[in-house]
Amino acid sequence: MSESKRPMAKGRGSGPLVIGGREYKSRLLVGTGKYADFETMKRAHEASGAEIVTVAIRRANMEARGTGGSLLDHIDLKRYTLLPNTAGCYNVGDAVLTAQLAREALGTSLIKLEVIGDERTLFPDNEGLLEAAKILVKDGFTVLPYTIDDPVLCRKLEDIGCTAVMPLAAPIGSGLGIRNPYNIQIILETVGVPVLVDAGVGTASDVAIAMELGCDGVLLNTAIAGAADPVKMASAMRHAVEGGRLAYEAGRIPKKLYATASSPIEGVVRAGE
Repeated sequence: MSESKRPMAKGRGSGPLVIGGREYKSRLLVGTGKYADFETMKRAHEASGAEIVTVAIRRANMEARGTGGSLLDHIDLKRYTLLPNTAGCYNVGDAVLTAQLAREALGTSLIKLEVIGDERTLFPDNEGLLEAAKILVKDGFTVLPYTIDDPVLCRKLEDIGCTAVMPLAAPIGSGLGIRNPYNIQIILETVGVPVLVDAGVGTASDVAIAMELGCDGVLLNTAIAGAADPVKMASAMRHAVEGGRLAYEAGRIPKKLYATASSPIEGVVRAGE
């Protein structure tokens, strides 16, 4: 698809976030791992205002559903859209199989696709990600791929038919924030599907930066679950998303090297005149 024909993502200019044909008021997506207990997770989810919750299928105890022993028993599916993910998959076959199992078990075609290429950094395998995405899109999945912050790769994922792209801000769980805002900006200018920053967010200011750049949303987990007070941090993230989005829509003033007076000086008589 030529650059001139690439449509702007629905919601990037104005209006709600649209994923898989469904509208969401919240632009914050949250995870379910690393919480001290299920009750804290539930309270944090509520404080975040999120409407989409992601679950690692390979780490969820599907057999314990209905007993209170599965985290899925602690997610209100009438309130939240479940976004299963293929975390922990290091090859195409495992990722595709995990997505298929998720669809069978949960009755959803939504999938956050992860194909990890390096165990230490948890960076994605670019070739494997593209291959798995092609297979899943062809199989009828609504694919949201976790990817490095590469504009060319994001464009290829869009061309394959992915519903959104999810470039990392920094390594998963690192809390380093957006390491390369310029790449994120280029991605926003390159693709027409929603751009959701995923991985590496540490605190509310990181979220605000992502939203001020024009990102359509942010997915995070460790920054909330690992905070000293996850519920308060979830609330902070909610406000950061909302504030950052408002700032983006309002349009910031241009940056200048030198000062510009805040008050008009026309008509002011200077000493000695």
